[in-house]
Amino acid sequence: MITAAAGTLTLATAISAAALTLPAGSSVAAAGPADVYVTSLSHSDAAQTAAQQAGAGNLQQMILSTKMGSVQVQHEREAATAKAAAAKAAAAKSAAAKAAAAKAAEQAASAKQAAAQAAPATQQDAVATPSGSPQQIAQQMLGQFGWSSSQFSCLEPLWEHESGWQVTAENPSSGAYGIPQALPGSQMASAGPDWQTNAATQIKWGLTYIQDRYGSPCGAWAHEQADNWY
Repeated sequence: MITAAAGTLTLATAISAAALTLPAGSSVAAAGPADVYVTSLSHSDAAQTAAQQAGAGNLQQMILSTKMGSVQVQHEREAATAKAAAAKAAAAKSAAAKAAAAKAAEQAASAKQAAAQAAPATQQDAVATPSGSPQQIAQQMLGQFGWSSSQFSCLEPLWEHESGWQVTAENPSSGAYGIPQALPGSQMASAGPDWQTNAATQIKWGLTYIQDRYGSPCGAWAHEQADNWY
């Protein structure tokens, strides 16, 4: 009991001495032992809380920075994708324009070539359609088949014997028709639609037939003399 009292007295004395050394009006001087301990704990908790808050703030800042970085990367990817799509569309448009231009040029070249081919054909038709009597027309056409004018000496008696050089001559028994006596007469439609009335059309067909079958009017005349037909 005496020891406990002494110890208690000693602790109280120490506290009192500490209180006496503090300035007057100090909160600690007025506080008891429990208040000092609580105050120390409060200061410690506040420091810890402040540290935690600072750490939380740093963590939030890091998360925010990460999110902002992700958003920026996403924006950059979207921009790159849009740029690539635009470049692809531009390339496709350019290729289509080039293809259209090439096709137009090809069509223009084809049309020009067709016109160039049609011009000589028109001139040839004009040359291939002479005028005059049937005999005169035949004489003018000989050169177109590569024959000399001497072949007319064979052609003249050949068709004189066949039709008398009459455009509408028709064989009553066979139905052969026209100057060359085509059988049937409608074969001459290959030389022109006016084969029934146009001497030039009939002569053109007749000379083509002679060339293909006998080689020349003299060859046809020789066959006519031998067999009475050609």
